[in-house]
Amino acid sequence: MKRPDPVAPSDDASRALAWQLLSDAGHAALSWTDPETLTPGISRVAFALDPEAGPLTLISGLAPHTAALRAQPACALMVGEVGDKGDPMTHPRLMLRALADFVPADDPRRAALRARWLARNPKATVYIDLPDFSFVRLVPQSALLNGGFARAFRLSAADFEA
Repeated sequence: MKRPDPVAPSDDASRALAWQLLSDAGHAALSWTDPETLTPGISRVAFALDPEAGPLTLISGLAPHTAALRAQPACALMVGEVGDKGDPMTHPRLMLRALADFVPADDPRRAALRARWLARNPKATVYIDLPDFSFVRLVPQSALLNGGFARAFRLSAADFEA
């Protein structure tokens, strides 16, 4: 006998929680595929939900995930912090499947992205203008939201459109 799917479709509350988790995140775990070995990798990256670009990171060309994302833009991002109390597995978290979209250095949006990024991350002034750093939009494709015990939801790309 087939068991019912425990993961529910998105609703207003799950979309709001997903947006809140993205808005609150200052960093994320980013998964990627190594282009040489085709094996998975994961990195901790700085993260922001930019009001115009959406999910965004700033990464160095020296990091292995940069070459990986250029070769294979499909990736996944995990956001959500564990609180001070309780079982870590009961705290909300979001796994976002995305496509990496590198923002070209000459893109007219870059100046505004830079200003907003530095407003959130003032310590980035040390490296943001180095030639190997790139802004990367993480364009949502789908997501799984674990909102806590027995609260799991599937979200689509449409759930992330502003």
